[in-house]
Amino acid sequence: QVQLVESGGGLVQAGGSLRLSCVVSRRTFAVYSMGWFRQAPEKEREFVAAITWRGTSTNYADSVKGRFTISRDNAKNTMYLQMNNLKPEDTAVYYCAVDPDNYVAATSANYDYWGQGTQVTVSS
Repeated sequence: QVQLVESGGGLVQAGGSLRLSCVVSRRTFAVYSMGWFRQAPEKEREFVAAITWRGTSTNYADSVKGRFTISRDNAKNTMYLQMNNLKPEDTAVYYCAVDPDNYVAATSANYDYWGQGTQVTVSS
């Protein structure tokens, strides 16, 4: 069974930065895209960013463009999300996900495997 483990969340002041990581293990497919989603209390899960296998295509939610950067290191089976200029509205549990079809979809239904999430809290 594919496993995804996120790390790097925490508490940061507004304007600060965090870098999230997501390690994939036990995968049974050769290529895959990856995405980040987030869910704030009492809100639905929303798309943040996605990246294809080779990193040649990325997709970002409008709310994070220019502040967040998605990347990956396939040799380490790891994806990253560099988050700069964080705002209180970025507070949420952040989840990583895998799409074996290698699209940069913004819909959660495209992703077959999910991590348990890591909490990001931005104080004002």
